[in-house]
Amino acid sequence: MKKIVTLLCIIACLFSFTACGEADPEVEKYQSDLVDMAEEYASTDIISLIYDFIDTDSMAFALKVFTPEELEKALSESGIAVDGNALKSAVESFKKGLDTVGTVESVNNAEGKIDKNTIIVTLDVAGTKKQGTVEIVFSKDQYLKLESASISPKQTLGELMGKAGLNTLLGMGTVFAVLILICLIISSFTLIAKVQNAKAKKKSDNATGIDNAVAQIVEQEEVAEDDLELVAVIAAAVAAYEGASSSDGYVVRSIRKVNR
Repeated sequence: MKKIVTLLCIIACLFSFTACGEADPEVEKYQSDLVDMAEEYASTDIISLIYDFIDTDSMAFALKVFTPEELEKALSESGIAVDGNALKSAVESFKKGLDTVGTVESVNNAEGKIDKNTIIVTLDVAGTKKQGTVEIVFSKDQYLKLESASISPKQTLGELMGKAGLNTLLGMGTVFAVLILICLIISSFTLIAKVQNAKAKKKSDNATGIDNAVAQIVEQEEVAEDDLELVAVIAAAVAAYEGASSSDGYVVRSIRKVNR
């Protein structure tokens, strides 16, 4: 009844400022009154309506089986304008809120504001479990049609501090993890250098061994050539000693140095 009287007063004011031609101040007054009515309507009727759909079996059944259009029509007969889909979403939001906030026991600090074609009302509520915040959106007209409603828990100072501390720990942990990874990468450079030096040293040793083998072969060839020359000289000397004209008949079997 109070809502209907308020609506009639607003309509009368609307027609009066239209006739007088004083548009701007009166429009502002009308919108201000509309916001005040939305705040009161949200505090006294909408939250109770939503909990009725949760707690009352018949209304919960109606919410389950009725289409959004049927819900709108049924509630309009009681003078309540709602969007059927918005009502279903609001009830689901408040059902989830029961786990964290609990049932709303009192409503405080209702604040409404106009946002384009809607009126947004924010309320602080005290639940059976903890404090919470309710946001209800109405259409910006005399019908104040419910367009959405939701409830969320209000975080305490301890929860905010705990969340901030957790975020700090996560951030610092990430930084230290990255620093440790960088240190491991840098330290691996030394290991890589050692592996490369070992491979280079192995290649160098192999090359040195090959060079030594080649030198020994060359040295043996040089010794063999010197022995042939020495054999020729000895054979010529023996031939001269025997008075032979040629050393072809002499064969040197071995050469042995005699120390005297």
